[in-house]
Amino acid sequence: MSGFGDKTESWGLRMLHRVDPERAHGLAIRALTSGLVPLSGPVTSARLRTRVAGLDLPNPVGLAAGFDKNAEALGPLSRAGFGFVEVGAITPRPQPGNPQPRLFRLSEDRAVINRFGFNNNGMKAAAARLARRPQDAVIGLNLGANKDSMDRSDDFAQVLRRCGVHLDFATVNVSSPNTEKLRDLQGAEALARLLAGVMEARDSLGGDLPVFLKIAPDLSDAELSELAEVAQAGGVAAIIATNTTLSRDGLSSAHRDEAGGLSGAPLFEKSTRVLARLSELTQGEMPLIGVGGIGSAEDAYAKICAGASAVQLYSALVYEGLGLASRVARGLDDLLARDGFAHVAEAVGSKRQDWL
Repeated sequence: MSGFGDKTESWGLRMLHRVDPERAHGLAIRALTSGLVPLSGPVTSARLRTRVAGLDLPNPVGLAAGFDKNAEALGPLSRAGFGFVEVGAITPRPQPGNPQPRLFRLSEDRAVINRFGFNNNGMKAAAARLARRPQDAVIGLNLGANKDSMDRSDDFAQVLRRCGVHLDFATVNVSSPNTEKLRDLQGAEALARLLAGVMEARDSLGGDLPVFLKIAPDLSDAELSELAEVAQAGGVAAIIATNTTLSRDGLSSAHRDEAGGLSGAPLFEKSTRVLARLSELTQGEMPLIGVGGIGSAEDAYAKICAGASAVQLYSALVYEGLGLASRVARGLDDLLARDGFAHVAEAVGSKRQDWL
């Protein structure tokens, strides 16, 4: 995107930053679905094309869950330069989430704090939208659990059974800090049981849909090691590292003490160290998707060199606009060429030791 597209996006961002963050988010989705946002179209090359967990991606730069919670903008997002798109999180029943305000821009820190609490329209509405998805895109769904569920583990399986036939991958999200005690499901026994139920639901669909696991950045080394073992034993196809953090180290914004999960630039180093450690623990055999603080091609490249086979971004879109996806993908192509890599897979983990 260049020229008129750049100016339109810059103007749009300035307007959105004048209104409440959650309202701005809703307006951005509406602009997308109304065709008002300039889109780059597909971005790919022989260097960028890659295969991750059985999925053929035009490029390794994906959209993280949380931007399109209800799968409303699948068509436009598939034309925005992303190599893959993850929507959700979706719970079995609709739920309003936590009280507002629950989304905060930390502009000085290039960060965001949210405490949404899995607000979404539920799996019935999501399944109807996913059934109309573009077939030439790679689309996944982040699975969630209702706050008042009597059996949260079964909630993940329920959503997968309802929506799985429309997906290219599904993500088990036990790492959001905004649903009370959800992160307790990252413990070995609880996670093993949860994954067994999800895999049973996956198998009932009659295919081999890849199931990913999204983890928190706030795990001890022992917890990370245990989690990696359970994920590998449980048939997880890839680990997404990481979700938001509860840490507030080094922040300067007035909103720094708001409750919720912190994402954006301050998460980059912490999440990349977790990623590199996971790469070491799994000996490079488990595909990893690096998330947390990516705002440039250089950031995406660093995640890949630390051990990520693909990356996802979201919070930086608040400050850079949707054109960021294509800029990161094209810039990544240039960086790989500069360093003599003929294919992105060759760079995966090449500088892992720098982060350990």
